[in-house]
Amino acid sequence: MTVISFITAKPAATSASNPLLEISSRLESYGNIAVNWMQTHWFELMVAAIMGGLIYTLLSFLRRRAASIADKSADPFALKSIAMRTLGKTSRFFRIMVSAELVNEMAQTPAPISRVVVILFTISAVMQAAIWLREIILGLLERRVSEGGAQDETLSNAMVLIRLLVSFALFAIAAILILDNLGVNVTGLIAGLGVGGIAIGLAAQGIFSDLFAAIAIILDKPFKNGEVVQFGTHIATVEKIGMKSTRLRSVTGEQLIISNAKLLEMEITNFTQTNYRRTKYPIGVIYQTPPEKARAIPALLQQIVEREGGVFVRAGFVGFGDSSIDFELLFDILSADFEEIFAGRHRVGIAIIEAFAQEGLEFAYPTQTTFTAAPDGEMIMPYAAIPQNRSVRAKK
Repeated sequence: MTVISFITAKPAATSASNPLLEISSRLESYGNIAVNWMQTHWFELMVAAIMGGLIYTLLSFLRRRAASIADKSADPFALKSIAMRTLGKTSRFFRIMVSAELVNEMAQTPAPISRVVVILFTISAVMQAAIWLREIILGLLERRVSEGGAQDETLSNAMVLIRLLVSFALFAIAAILILDNLGVNVTGLIAGLGVGGIAIGLAAQGIFSDLFAAIAIILDKPFKNGEVVQFGTHIATVEKIGMKSTRLRSVTGEQLIISNAKLLEMEITNFTQTNYRRTKYPIGVIYQTPPEKARAIPALLQQIVEREGGVFVRAGFVGFGDSSIDFELLFDILSADFEEIFAGRHRVGIAIIEAFAQEGLEFAYPTQTTFTAAPDGEMIMPYAAIPQNRSVRAKK
């Protein structure tokens, strides 16, 4: 009996130590449980299967309908198009698992099978949520980028990078959530990813700062290719916005290359985006100008500005200078073209010179007047005396 007992116990130990036999035995056990479940709850299973099939059909119809609306949309970046395109990304695995979860809830599924269904449903739901979020985020970013109406190599490269970063972040979070729901301790994984991210960020701090600055320029649009900007002491035309640096052409002809991060730290004046340019002309006339002519100067300046296509703001007397009676003219040129603005200021300036010449108004310049006395003490005036008959006519 002892020998027989020893012989019969040996296969059991072999079965326990053989993983394939253990898996086969477990699958056979699950099969028996499934058969007994279907025999016992066939009616509930049939009803749940019909409901699951209807849910799958409905979800498939909604997905096809949403994809069709998104494809036919005239504006692919409209909010409706983004929403429909997002629904069109509903995966088949998610639709199947939604139906299976409904069957699981209605048909009193045995615990082993129910646990498998719940695990698969959790995986499908988390992955589907990541897909939907990815589509929404990228759609909104593409909508923001398309508002400028310009597409170039920089935009294409930026969107490729943004898609990669968004996809990696969302699916990494999804993987962590799935592992956490499966009972895996993800604390060490999260800590490792955090430490690795910090190390990479510190090692490539300069590259990443310029990279994100380029993305900020593309999305926020402080300037675009072909626009004239001023930063620091430079005025230049933007030639190319790269992923690390921006190339500009100076007004004196040199090409300026500056890192994106450093460029955004400066105060930038965008001349192209101005709807108008305000110009101020200080004008000084000589002190010998008759008061009636000085009083007419603001109206004369207004006529000149409006005749030359500018918008008159104000003009008037502002003070007594050392060598001049000072006036000031403010007017606007309604244009965003720097060349047209420059030409408009030129026309107004030349017209003022011509009009003042016709009206007998003299521009002042720094002068000094010396008064001397004759040997008899009589003051010698530095200008010709007014004839007597002229003064009499003036009094009349």
